[in-house]
Amino acid sequence: MDKRIGQNTLTGRLKEQPNTFIHDEILYPQFKYEVQHLLPYYIQIEKVISMEYTRMGLLEHEALQHILLQLDKLDIDTLVGNPQENMTDILFAIERYVEQNTSHSITAWHLDRSRNDVQATAQVMLARDQLLNMMEALLSLADAIHPLAMQHIHTKMPGYTHYQSAQIISPGFYFAAILEHIGQTIGRFQNHWTSLDECPLGSGAMSGLELQWDRVNMARMLGFERECRHALMGVASKDFMLLIGAELSNVSVTLTRFMTDFMNWGSSEYRFLQLPDHLCGISSAMPQKKNFTILERIRGKLAHIPAYYLDLVMGQQRTPYTNLVETAKEGGSHFLTMLETMNSAIQLLTHVITHVSFDQEQMERVCNEQFFGGFSLANQLTLQCDVPYRNAQIIAGKYITAMIKQRRGPLDVDSELLRTICGEMGYVSKLHDEILIQCFSAESGLSAKQSSGSTHPDQVAELLSIQERERALTWEYVQNAKERSGTYLLY
Repeated sequence: MDKRIGQNTLTGRLKEQPNTFIHDEILYPQFKYEVQHLLPYYIQIEKVISMEYTRMGLLEHEALQHILLQLDKLDIDTLVGNPQENMTDILFAIERYVEQNTSHSITAWHLDRSRNDVQATAQVMLARDQLLNMMEALLSLADAIHPLAMQHIHTKMPGYTHYQSAQIISPGFYFAAILEHIGQTIGRFQNHWTSLDECPLGSGAMSGLELQWDRVNMARMLGFERECRHALMGVASKDFMLLIGAELSNVSVTLTRFMTDFMNWGSSEYRFLQLPDHLCGISSAMPQKKNFTILERIRGKLAHIPAYYLDLVMGQQRTPYTNLVETAKEGGSHFLTMLETMNSAIQLLTHVITHVSFDQEQMERVCNEQFFGGFSLANQLTLQCDVPYRNAQIIAGKYITAMIKQRRGPLDVDSELLRTICGEMGYVSKLHDEILIQCFSAESGLSAKQSSGSTHPDQVAELLSIQERERALTWEYVQNAKERSGTYLLY
């Protein structure tokens, strides 16, 4: 008889082991998932717990060394799930493996402990590392966008509101907006990582443990800043999945909006954006087409993220606030899938950004064809002719309508026509042709804006510089966090 485990059973409560159906449908898929994604964390946790037993005088130093040696031998091949031997449970499997391969007395090993807090700790450790990887992916995307934005701060392109041409902007200005969103997202991820910097280990099943565990030291040995202060929260809370999922869901929505613009710009009607042939697809029926299907792939992948987030929410909705298989395992079964899908979309978008180009002639042609200067004309009528602003808007609209009716372009300026329209409304226009050309010239479309955050090339360049400095600091933060969270057991 094996005195350490007892007749090859792990329970005195149940008379039967899990049957083949339960093993195949539930236990083995979970075992396979945890071995693949959580085993390194479980091993580190087991090492910390074992060292803590030695500190408390419950495990001899020589026995500790043998346990650590056996834990180092564990990998995806050596750890086997078996419903009779270990109930196909990863922690029981680790316990059984070490017990069977250690000749020293380890009676107190696994005394006063629970699987609940060990599992919670491993899940948080995985989430922390995945969160840092996601931050790196977004930073890399931003690094790829930055030079493209700098290249096009003076490049004119049409800007649209309500699907209608509105004002002249630049690709640099537009990409600075993407960088701003990415930077704010990463900033919120930093806050989430800080909230994850507390270790559940030592919370026990739900109410704490009976021995004097040094939870502060165990937390730091596992790369955490602090221990979770409340035992029930340590095992019951799965907020980290919701926080990360919500943020990914939010940024996925924003990125789909950017992708929609890219898809419009690359269409045969716009022809602003180009991709090399190796990133494009074709039509089997229409040989004239060059399809930017990679953009559809990216937007399609991003569309999955809110659904995965809702899945995480529903996995916890109306469940008791305690440790449950429903929340700890089933509820987070698509957490990694969500992260992997988001990472794939970001990697694809980064690749696209490094290969995208703009047809500057086509964009400038559209800028010169449309009456983008109506806003400037109304401003000048108020500033120089003392026309009340709302009436100035009416006059500018009448002038543009008359010019379009006469099939004239924006630069076919007509100060006499403007004076006539002003006179009909009881005002005197002092604006000559040179001012009208300045209002409607694409050349002045960018530089006319003076406020911070505007399309003015100097403002865009300044913001891009600020964003670059902020990213450098964030890169440093991420690398320091990865170094600390990945530094386990310096023994």
